Amino acid sequence: MRILVISDLHANYTALEAVLEHAGTVDETWCLGDMVGYGPDPNAVVELVRDIPNLTCLLGNHDVALIGKIPFETFNTDARRTLEYHERVLTADNMDFLRSLPSNVKVRGEATIVHGSPRDSVWEYILNTLSARLNFDHFTTPWCFVGHSHLQCMFQLDERTDRVSLRQMRVGEPINLEPRLIANPGSVGQPRDRDPRAAYAIYDSSARTWEPRRVAYNVAEVQQRIREVGLPEKHAMRLAEGW
Repeated sequence: MRILVISDLHANYTALEAVLEHAGTVDETWCLGDMVGYGPDPNAVVELVRDIPNLTCLLGNHDVALIGKIPFETFNTDARRTLEYHERVLTADNMDFLRSLPSNVKVRGEATIVHGSPRDSVWEYILNTLSARLNFDHFTTPWCFVGHSHLQCMFQLDERTDRVSLRQMRVGEPINLEPRLIANPGSVGQPRDRDPRAAYAIYDSSARTWEPRRVAYNVAEVQQRIREVGLPEKHAMRLAEGW
């Protein structure tokens, strides 16, 4: 089964469109959360996600805040300004869709999926081998797919030595999955690994492969919309450099 894995869309409709076109035909789509926050297009992104067939979708921390379950004050000033804007413009139907989604860990076959981490589904970032090692004890499937950090990466646990390594990946080259792994598809809407292209992954559950992918999109168009609606300039600038 060919599964599109996306995360951290962050109200970037142009990037999401590019990813869905680039991915081609898939059997399922797994969205690991954060449809809103940072970007200019919250309604367009949520509506596009709602129309994806065979969708499994989780809430991220920005989504949870927008439905009133995390105080906006928890976020930095720029992120809070954008959430306040999204709260004003998001339609009732789209808000109801967000409220219908879970924020907890889900198991799909051999994969555990979550926004943040298995031990803290909303907030924890898996950024290095230490944080990865602490999380391998919190899921029992061969692999776990996470978002939240906006970094396209993979951590592998050697159960014989109890050591975790950062596995090397090449965009467009499938990786044969071996127990046990934590993989992040990267961010569709706001990459932070110095590559401004939208990031995602294709998980083939039958072949047991993971293919990290990137696709270019019209960053300038999104930057213009950010400025037109008066969102923080930082959100526009970082898209061009992927930070």
